[in-house]
Amino acid sequence: MHIVLVEPEIPPNTGNVARLCAATKTTLHLIEPFGFKLDDKQLKRAGMDYWQNVEWHRWPDWPAFQAQLPANARLWFIESEGPRLYTEGNYAPDDYLVFGRETAGLPRGLLERNRDCWLRIPMFNEQSRSLNLSNCAALVLFEALRQQGFKGELDPLREGASG
Repeated sequence: MHIVLVEPEIPPNTGNVARLCAATKTTLHLIEPFGFKLDDKQLKRAGMDYWQNVEWHRWPDWPAFQAQLPANARLWFIESEGPRLYTEGNYAPDDYLVFGRETAGLPRGLLERNRDCWLRIPMFNEQSRSLNLSNCAALVLFEALRQQGFKGELDPLREGASG
């Protein structure tokens, strides 16, 4: 699986997503511009010592990222107002889960051009503007992994395992 963060702004969110990617062997793609420097202390603190265990790529912009995609790549765009719930996606092991900036989300034009792959996470309180980016990434990624039978999961009874 792949997680794509388009123009992330908040270092702890990106660090938490990196930690998620390390734990699940998911490739992380970071698309510039960022709202922080990659040597930011908060970014490192949130990612803890997991960064060395993350396969990650940095892209200068969306076109550069898009140009390297395999011809058969499937991208899922997770953003509010999507026509379908994230649980309705039929995920495959090489799919890309795309998330936008914390303050602005994904560009509307990108969503409209990819309406069939635009998914939402349900919300129930109209006073809440959004959910936390790293929580959203975890929700959708684990649904995708669940659909794939959690292939490659470590033995939960192994010595020293903890949550």
